[in-house]
Amino acid sequence: MLNCIVVALGGAIGAVLRHLISLISVKEDFVYPIKTFAINVLGCFFIGLIAAISIRFSNMNEKYILFFKTGICGGFTTFSTFALESEKLLTSSHIGIAILYICLSLIFGLVSIICAEVLVNNILR
Repeated sequence: MLNCIVVALGGAIGAVLRHLISLISVKEDFVYPIKTFAINVLGCFFIGLIAAISIRFSNMNEKYILFFKTGICGGFTTFSTFALESEKLLTSSHIGIAILYICLSLIFGLVSIICAEVLVNNILR
């Protein structure tokens, strides 16, 4: 039960952070979903940091990992919004932007995780 509370608290923090980023204004004619893209790339970097740190410190308390990885990252990142925005771009004749969004999200997400792991491994030698 305590693990559920830890995840819920982290999830609340992540969701509020995501909401605050959604309040940042961007040009109205900007079709590319930059805020969701930024949220998901930042979330990938953060989860990469947490994963690398938890591997480096194998005795790390499981509750910290649940709080940060499952809670904050889970509440912050948003695959469902990514999928919905991709679908809307595809069905509104913005096929090129949709393909770019999908590809860049995957590439930058993976690169962010790799960069986080490299950073942790080089700092915590």
